[in-house]
Amino acid sequence: MSVDTPRRIVLLRHAKADWPEVSDHERPLAERGRMDASVAGRRLAETGIAFDLALCSTSARTRETWKLVVHELPHRPKTVYEERLYDATLGDLLALLNEIPDEVNDLLLVGHNPTVHALADALSGDSEGDSVGRMTRSGFPTAAFAVIAFDGTWKSVEHGVGKLVDFWAPHD
Repeated sequence: MSVDTPRRIVLLRHAKADWPEVSDHERPLAERGRMDASVAGRRLAETGIAFDLALCSTSARTRETWKLVVHELPHRPKTVYEERLYDATLGDLLALLNEIPDEVNDLLLVGHNPTVHALADALSGDSEGDSVGRMTRSGFPTAAFAVIAFDGTWKSVEHGVGKLVDFWAPHD
C-alpha cells in the first residue's frame, strides 16, 4: 500500500443504553437503542463502505449495538473486541489507530462518548458540506456515526489528518 492510499474511519457511538442495577460495563441497550442500532446499520450499509475491520469495545451496550448493526451490513468484517476502547482517552484511541495494519483500508470503531466525539473532532482537519456543523449541533448522540477519510498509513493518523465526509444521527 502506498502512503497516499485513501482510507476511511467510521466512528460509531453505541446506541442508547438502559440503566439497570448492573455495573456500567454490563449495561444493556434500551428498547430505543435496539431500534436505533438497526437503523444505524441500515444507514451504514447505504454508505457502501465495505469495512475491512471492526473494533468494538467490550462493554455490553457496544457489543449489542455491533450485533444489531452488522446484521444490516452486506459484508461482515473481521471483528476485534478491544478492551482498550472502554474508558479510553483520546490519546488511547489515537495510539490504537496507529496500530492498525496497513492492509486495512476501511475501519469501523464502535465506542463511547465523550471520546468518540473527541476523536472525530481531533481527526477532522477539514469537512464536506455541513457535516461538522451537524456533528457540533447534535453533540454526537447515541447510535450516531462520523465518516472520516484520510490518505496515508495508520501510523500517520494524528490530529487534523482527516476530512469529515459524513455525519449521521438517528434523530437528526
